[in-house]
Amino acid sequence: MSGQVPLAPVAITLGDPAGIGPEIIAKAFRQAPDATRGAFVAGDVAAMRRASQALALPGQPAWPVAQIAHIAEAAAVPPGCIPVLQVVAAPAENIVPGRIGAEAGRVAGDCVVWAARAALRGEIAAIVTAPLHKEALAAAGFPYPGHTELLQAEAAAHAGVAVDGMPVRMMLANDELRTVLVSIHMSLRDAITAVSFGSVLETLRITHRALQRMLGRAPRIGVAGLNPHAGEGGLFGSEERDIIAPAIAAAHAEGIDAQGPYAPDTVFMRARARPGVPGSGEFDVVIAMYHDQGLIPVKYLGVEKGVNVTLGLPLVRTSPDHGTAFDIAGTGRADASSLVEALRMARTLAGA
Repeated sequence: MSGQVPLAPVAITLGDPAGIGPEIIAKAFRQAPDATRGAFVAGDVAAMRRASQALALPGQPAWPVAQIAHIAEAAAVPPGCIPVLQVVAAPAENIVPGRIGAEAGRVAGDCVVWAARAALRGEIAAIVTAPLHKEALAAAGFPYPGHTELLQAEAAAHAGVAVDGMPVRMMLANDELRTVLVSIHMSLRDAITAVSFGSVLETLRITHRALQRMLGRAPRIGVAGLNPHAGEGGLFGSEERDIIAPAIAAAHAEGIDAQGPYAPDTVFMRARARPGVPGSGEFDVVIAMYHDQGLIPVKYLGVEKGVNVTLGLPLVRTSPDHGTAFDIAGTGRADASSLVEALRMARTLAGA
């Protein structure tokens, strides 16, 4: 490691300790030292040690976990160790792999809150969040349905504005496709109601700003319709004609290169880049009207490649494109590839 320029620190939050978060973190440090160099775990030392020991091969020592006292110490931890900063006041105890619990939710939520505040203070370059479980988070008393909303609330409080004054969007990305969602975690019935002129235009603005920074040029944005065949001229719904198309026109007036609305069942194919040829799709990103419309095509291409990026925050946050996988937690079978990609994207976005 001598002679290498120290990297700005990236915090990896522990995730739900009853899920695969600690396990994929340990695997990422073991399998991808280039991606984890300079990173540290914001979490619980005991939980990481349990995960490392569970992954040890018979007759082989566990991957060592090094407890650090300060963020700056992460850079000095030697290769072959996992640096962990104890940010949870009470260590995780009585955690059963694969079981939803308030204790696990508390640990996961506390790690995210600590990392968000550290990032907002400028102490770390980016946050990479291992998966948490929404039901466990709620059981622990956190009034947020997931990472995105929790981070939005922390950022709004830091800026001294109302939560709706800090609009954020979720982007799912891999090397073939990017999608940004107009609405995130809500019922489908509520998500349809959330498709308004303002929400679509705000999504276009946030996406344009974020992708322009990421790509170094104005992005080409394709917009999916809400209804089958993008409404078929009003035969299958009027949202495209009355809401989405006017929002696209308003974005054009602001210099945003947005096209559509297009039929949702084909626009993602038009945007998909050829493997290994970035930018070869017709669009750089697709705006999807609701959660599953945008996530299904990205996940179908392979969750091991997908990365979740929160757009609109005054900090960099990425995460793997999968959940806690309680069904395989503790078995050693979880794949760390998506977490590794999230680490690499976080470095790119943070310029670190």
